[in-house]
Amino acid sequence: QVQLVESGGGLVQAGGSLRLSCAASGGTFGYNTMAWFRQAPGKEREFVAAINWSGRGTSYANSVKGRFTISRDNAKNTVYLQMNSVNPEDTAVYYCNKNPPSLGWGQGTQVTVSS
Repeated sequence: QVQLVESGGGLVQAGGSLRLSCAASGGTFGYNTMAWFRQAPGKEREFVAAINWSGRGTSYANSVKGRFTISRDNAKNTVYLQMNSVNPEDTAVYYCNKNPPSLGWGQGTQVTVSS
């Protein structure tokens, strides 16, 4: 059974960059489309970005389009989220999962953007 482990979060100033990683253990992502989601305090979890099995098909929420880039390395069972030009509204706990979500949620990784 696939387990999800998110990492790479931290404190960053507005305008800075971070790269998040989502590692799969106990299995592989296979042909599944993978995605990043985020949840801020007091708000519901929302979709951020998705990527298909080959890595050639991607989609983004309008709020992050042009700033974030999703990628994957199937040989390493890892999905990445490159976050550029971050702003305080990006502050949230970031999670990965299949799209639509069907795996148990991991612990997520906290991203805090200071202004």
